[in-house]
Amino acid sequence: MKQLPTGLQVFEYIRTSDAVYVDKTSMIYKIVSEPRKQFFISRPRRFGKTLLCWTLNALFSGKRELFEGLAISKTNWVWESYPIIHLDMSKVCTTRGTAGVEDTLVWQTKKVADELGVNLDGLTGSEVMLAEVIIEVSKKRGKPAVVIIDEYDKPFLDFYDKPLMADEVREVMRGYYSQLKANELHMRFLFMTGISKFTKAGVFSTLNNLNDLSLVEDYGALLGYTEEELTEYFSEHFEVAAKKQNMPVVELVEKVRAFYNGHCFDGEQKVYCPFSVLSFLQSHQFLNFWIHSGSTKVIADYMKDRNLTVEQFRGMQVSRDFASSPGEIETAPPESFFYQAGYLTLREGVSDDFSLDYPNVEVLNSMSELVYKNMAQHGGDFIDLRGPLLRALCDGDSEFFIETLNRLLAGIPYNDYTDAAKQGVRLKNLKITTQEWLYRSTILAFFRGCGVLAFGEMHNNQGGSDMLVTHKNMPWIIEIKIAKDNDSAAKAEEAMAQINNRQYDAPYQNAKKLAIAINDETRQIEEWVVL
Repeated sequence: MKQLPTGLQVFEYIRTSDAVYVDKTSMIYKIVSEPRKQFFISRPRRFGKTLLCWTLNALFSGKRELFEGLAISKTNWVWESYPIIHLDMSKVCTTRGTAGVEDTLVWQTKKVADELGVNLDGLTGSEVMLAEVIIEVSKKRGKPAVVIIDEYDKPFLDFYDKPLMADEVREVMRGYYSQLKANELHMRFLFMTGISKFTKAGVFSTLNNLNDLSLVEDYGALLGYTEEELTEYFSEHFEVAAKKQNMPVVELVEKVRAFYNGHCFDGEQKVYCPFSVLSFLQSHQFLNFWIHSGSTKVIADYMKDRNLTVEQFRGMQVSRDFASSPGEIETAPPESFFYQAGYLTLREGVSDDFSLDYPNVEVLNSMSELVYKNMAQHGGDFIDLRGPLLRALCDGDSEFFIETLNRLLAGIPYNDYTDAAKQGVRLKNLKITTQEWLYRSTILAFFRGCGVLAFGEMHNNQGGSDMLVTHKNMPWIIEIKIAKDNDSAAKAEEAMAQINNRQYDAPYQNAKKLAIAINDETRQIEEWVVL
């Protein structure tokens, strides 16, 4: 059984260390064989962009032996060696502002020049140095250069919340990247990757000849694993994981699909995040790997500053223009920010080209956890309600369950979230009040953020309950009503009658039924009925 390539990003190392390499070279061959020779692709972090860059590096270095048995080895690709200028912008120092950025660009460019035998003595300025390397190495080798730039946007994305500094850094990067177009005649191939495609970023105002592959259906699965690839390359690892989880392989695959599949970049093909799948196959635990591999504080602060909820983005209709040109980093709406970062993905649209949703359980639960922790933060202290919630669910203790929910509801800065609630009701065309939507979405986020399986609007032939919560194989059917004018008891009874009359519990064995009435003035559950 081949080893998992967890944490491995260099193609050559994967191919010489008996690790699994998921063969993407048929798509790579199509790219490198196209008449156009300048390409860009955006994908979220941890999707294999760096591995793709190193694969292109090996390909244009003429290292044929590394590609034996892969799809491209069966084509008419001419195995030539070109001078490679490979730059990784994630290494650019941003802690000292523009000075640090410029210094690091100079350092990287000098390092590449030394490797290629190009003398930069007497030259100053990163952009002049880059131009010199491109021109001189093509003369020296008698072949045009191949330029590979990974994570082109990392330097200015570090300043997403500091617009003035982001603009200054962007100017530095714009000057550097402008040399790529100015010296196109000396280049055989250009490939750039990044997380975003914000239009003022420099690349897209100076490099208007880039062929953007980000939404092209032919390359929708260039990065990420498809269902078929999991079966072909990781079947033995799934068998081991199934034994560890004590479940049939078929059942395990379904659970993995729900947790980690669903990322979509072309509106058609769904793929798994490689980092999440590999982390699961290594640990055999269903955990939220992807979000915790980055800076969760940035996302948490972004959501908190804007009073964002989880549910407000689900089903939002967007155009193809939104997906390809999402606006500026400083002024982009939250849905654009989250789409660019990979937290939202594309689905088939209802009234427009696409709709937005969270790709899978992993991302939905992770975002819910951030919202729950934002709401449970009071005066700098975090009130941990996860333990009490899980204990109440395990014990079937409805009184303790209600007490825990009331502690959550007491901390909601209600007025701050009403705009999000109004947006959610409007977008989903729901026949409920703003108050009911806010309470329901908050409680759903709380459950999911605590790692509890929770679903909203679970439908049967009679309608849909507000929530289905499942923990330790115990299903809870929950219906919420908003009470006013001292009618809490009546509202709780009304909610239970709705559960019973519409048989929301019929599909589930031994389900616990909970009807709650939330007083909109006190923002507390005042009455409840449990069966």
